[in-house]
Amino acid sequence: MSADMDMPRGQMRQNSVVQPLLTDLYQITMAFAYWKSGKVLDRAVFDLYFRKNPFQGEFTIFAGLGECLKFLENFYYSDSDIEYLKSTLPASVEPEFYEYLRNLTAQDVTLYAIEEGSVVFPRVPLIRVQGPLIMVQLLETTLLTLVNYASLMATNAARYRMVAGKNVSLLEFGLRRAQGPDGGLSASKYSYIGGFDGTSNVLAGKLFGIPVKGTHAHAYITSFTGVEDLQNKTLVHKETGITCDLLALAYTYRDSIASELGALVSEASDGELAALISFAIALPEGFMALVDTYDVKRSGLLNFCAVALALSDLGYQAIGIRIDSGDLAYLSMTAREVFEKIAVKYNLPWFAKLTIVASNDINEETILSLNEQGHKIDCFGIGTHLVTCQKQPALGCVYKMVEINDQPRIKLSQDVGKVTMPGKKNAYRLYGADGHALIDLLQRSIEDPPQVGNKVLCRHPFQESKRAYVIPTRVESLYKVYWENGKICTPLPTLEETKNRVQVSLRTLRNDHKRNLNPTPYKVAVSDDLYNFIHDLWLQNAPIGELS
Repeated sequence: MSADMDMPRGQMRQNSVVQPLLTDLYQITMAFAYWKSGKVLDRAVFDLYFRKNPFQGEFTIFAGLGECLKFLENFYYSDSDIEYLKSTLPASVEPEFYEYLRNLTAQDVTLYAIEEGSVVFPRVPLIRVQGPLIMVQLLETTLLTLVNYASLMATNAARYRMVAGKNVSLLEFGLRRAQGPDGGLSASKYSYIGGFDGTSNVLAGKLFGIPVKGTHAHAYITSFTGVEDLQNKTLVHKETGITCDLLALAYTYRDSIASELGALVSEASDGELAALISFAIALPEGFMALVDTYDVKRSGLLNFCAVALALSDLGYQAIGIRIDSGDLAYLSMTAREVFEKIAVKYNLPWFAKLTIVASNDINEETILSLNEQGHKIDCFGIGTHLVTCQKQPALGCVYKMVEINDQPRIKLSQDVGKVTMPGKKNAYRLYGADGHALIDLLQRSIEDPPQVGNKVLCRHPFQESKRAYVIPTRVESLYKVYWENGKICTPLPTLEETKNRVQVSLRTLRNDHKRNLNPTPYKVAVSDDLYNFIHDLWLQNAPIGELS
C-alpha cells in the first residue's frame, strides 16, 4: 500500500499483491514458448467478457477497471521476481528470456473498455486489449481476477439495493466471513459501488473513503452481570455541564414505561441495563444498542428506551437499535410501535424515528419476504450472503484471442456458447423512444457506427432466424480508450462517481429486465456484416467429416 498512500482516497490501488507474478504458471511458460518460437513481434487482440449473467438475473455491473489500469501502470518484473522465476522454470530456459521479461512493460498495450459501473451483458467484451502477443498474454490471469470478483460483488450489491428500495440503508458487515483480507477489502469497496451506504471495515474506510459504521457485539452486553459492574454511573449534561447520575435516571424511566411496553421490570436483565449505561456514557452521541442478547420484548427494548430517555434528559439523542435474531418483521414493528408511544408520552417527536437496524444472515429473499410483511427496518447490515456471493460464487469472465497479426481468430466448440466472435469489434447500446435501452449491438471495427433514426438490422450471433430491425432514438458508443502509449489516457472516476454511474446505468433498463423473479433477457446482437464474418470463418475452420 505504501507506494499509493498519497493518492486520493477512492482511487488507491488495493494492495501490493497485484503484480505480474499474480498469475498462472502457464502464462509464463507460454510466454517463453512464444519467445522461443520467434513471436516477439507478433501482435494480438484479446477480448475479456462473460457468458452468463449471475444470480439468475439478466444484468451485470462492470467493476474492477480502475484496478486493471493501475496494474498496467505498475507492470514490471522486479529482480526478486526474476530470481524466483529462474528457480521455478526449467534450467534449459535461456538467460536472454529473463532479460526480455526484465525489460517488459505495458508501454505498447492499448486497452479499450466500457465505463466502470455500467450495466453490461453476456458476450459483449468488457475490455479489449491489443498489443505485443507475449505482453497481452501475460495480462490474462491478473485482469480476470481483478474483474471477475469485482463485477460479481458490485452486481450482488446492486441487486440488494434494488430489493431494499431507495429509503432503506444498506451496510456491509462481511469482513469476518469474507475470503481472506483481500476478499474482505474488495467486498467493502465493490458493495459500496453497487449501492451500499457504508461498511464495518475500518481499513476500507481509510483506503477508499467509504463511510464506516458499527455498534457493539453481544459480548459487550454479556460482559456485565449487573449494575455493580459499573465503574462509572454519571454523565455530564451536554449543555449545562452538570454531572448527573445516568443510572438513577434510567431506573426511573424503566419503572415508568414498563407497563406501556407490556414488560415486567423483574424480567429485564440488569446486566444488559448496566452494559447499555456503560456504552451510553462512553458514546452518548453515538448510542446505537444491540437489544436481542436476552429477549427483545422483555428486556432489550425496555432497557434501551430507559437509557435513551435518560440520555435525552442530559441533552443527547440516541441513534437506535440493532436486532440480530428472531422474527425481524415482527420485532421491528413492535419496536417502532414502542418508540411511537414513548414519543407521544414524553413529547419527543424524534424518538418515533429512531433507527432500527436488522442483521442476521440476510439475503435477497429475506428482504423480499420482510417487504411483504411490512417491516419497519431502516437499515440492513448484511454480511455472509453478500460478500461470499453465496447464490453464485463466480462470474466466469474469460479472456480470448480474437486476432493475431491482423488476422481474425475463432475458437470453435460443440457448445455454441463457447464459440468466440472473431476480430476487433465495437459495441453500441441502442435506445428506444421511451429512453430505455433496447439492445446492445456488436459490429466489426471497420463498420460505420449505427445512426439515430436509421434502420439497423440486428442479428443473433448464432441463430439465423433470430433477427430484427431497430430504429434507435439514441446510440451510445460503449468503448473508450483507457490505456495507450504507456499511460492512463481517460481520467479515472472517484468511487462516488462510479457508485452514481451504477444507479444511472441501471435506470436505463426496463423494470422487467431487473426484476427478481423470471426477468426478461436483454438482447445482445451482432450486425449483419459481423454475423456473416463469424459464420464464414466458422466454415473455414470447422473440419469436414467423412461418412463411411
